[in-house]
Amino acid sequence: MASASEIRYLNPPTAEVKKKKYCRFKKSGIKYIDYKDPNFLLKFVNEQGKLLPRRLTGTSLKYQRKVAQAVKRSRHLALMPYVADLMK
Repeated sequence: MASASEIRYLNPPTAEVKKKKYCRFKKSGIKYIDYKDPNFLLKFVNEQGKLLPRRLTGTSLKYQRKVAQAVKRSRHLALMPYVADLMK
């Protein structure tokens, strides 16, 4: 059998480098999330109108709660739809 030192590759194996997630609110210093701005809130909602989770957006827990509250308020005032087919 070949040992690990005898195995050679045509191209060296590369490791996938993941991009570090960051909270865009902390980075830009946003303190208040305006529920009256549906264009901004659409970035945190998928095509069906569901909120995107923190693991996808990189938003911190504090701001994810504020985003969720702002989306709910915007939906209540009919600025954003509750359910939509292909909103974006």
